[in-house]
Amino acid sequence: MPLTRLSLLTTPLLRVGPSSVHGLGAFATAAAPKGTLLGFYDGKRYSADVIDSKTWNDQLTYLFVLSDGTTIDAGRGGNATRHLNHACAPNCEATEAYDAAGRLVLEFRALRKLKVDEELFIDYRLQADASSVAADYLCTCGAATCRGTMLDPDHPAATR
Repeated sequence: MPLTRLSLLTTPLLRVGPSSVHGLGAFATAAAPKGTLLGFYDGKRYSADVIDSKTWNDQLTYLFVLSDGTTIDAGRGGNATRHLNHACAPNCEATEAYDAAGRLVLEFRALRKLKVDEELFIDYRLQADASSVAADYLCTCGAATCRGTMLDPDHPAATR
């Protein structure tokens, strides 16, 4: 069955509420086994050329860059998936897939069994320019394996 606009916006396995990590978070509305599809990231799509010409609020963005160079801005037309916060030990992952029409989509799946009302996290693994400083991307997840930054661990600034 092809994905429709309605199915992208519908996130029955998620609810949004106050997070102990940052602002609002996404929480499981039901127990879910490992691998469960939790929802699709949705919002306005931009080409790489348009993204480069825009000015963004660096304090709060809901941008997700796909491998085809397009960017989804969930701040415009997004759904509850935009509230998945970062953690260095995530319980969910974002993966790319193609819908029946051949359009690249971003889906969120459980990395392990989830409990009802458990906050959902992904590892942002942020990409930034080489001159970026890890302290500008502080992580407050509290995991035993916390890197202290939301930057990709392979980013040059992640260890300095």
